Amino acid sequence: MPFPELGERVAAVKARIAEAAKRGGHIREVTIVAVTKTHGHEAAEAAWSAGIPDVGENKVQEALGKMVVAGVPVRWHLIGHLQRNKVRSLDRFFLFHALDSSRLADAIGRVGIDRGAPIEVLLQVNAAGEETKGGLDPANVAAEAERLAGMAGIVVRGAMTMARLGADERELRETFAAAREARRVLADAGHPATELSMGMSNDYEIAVEEGATMVRLGSILFGAREP
Repeated sequence: MPFPELGERVAAVKARIAEAAKRGGHIREVTIVAVTKTHGHEAAEAAWSAGIPDVGENKVQEALGKMVVAGVPVRWHLIGHLQRNKVRSLDRFFLFHALDSSRLADAIGRVGIDRGAPIEVLLQVNAAGEETKGGLDPANVAAEAERLAGMAGIVVRGAMTMARLGADERELRETFAAAREARRVLADAGHPATELSMGMSNDYEIAVEEGATMVRLGSILFGAREP
């Protein structure tokens, strides 16, 4: 059986999440999104068997290929950048984590209207201020939140961010706090912004302490990724 240690790893991660939530004073359940990037569809099936119904993929085509053969009804999350010409693929996903521009939002909104049901997304915030990362500058979130509030084809469920690789604890907390503030701004603009997707295998405990409601975990669950 692939990933024979996954059950034990999931149990350990859930225990750490519970302790981190307690330290941060949070009572809401944290969703683990199992990131199966570069692994086969067996990773999604193993996640389901280990009690994780949420699976994340960075690339549309990789996700769609796994959906065809995976024999379990997991909820698929698209967590990576999406090109505008692939927006209609969002029909296949439970939640899109990486709404990173106004132009992409407009394209998603049109598709939501065309299909008769809004598409659920998270607004990606470049809280770390890295030029190599996508997402809105925190200073621009309020204006975009107001603009998105008038769009019928899209529902903003919260915010997402990625911390800088190698950031120390102080920087991590500042980054996650900025994303938490972005979610507040979204909520104040009238969005049902309850979700905060932040934290990966190397920093998820601090993210949970800072209020994450979703953590995106790959290597800590499945081990080193295949080349």
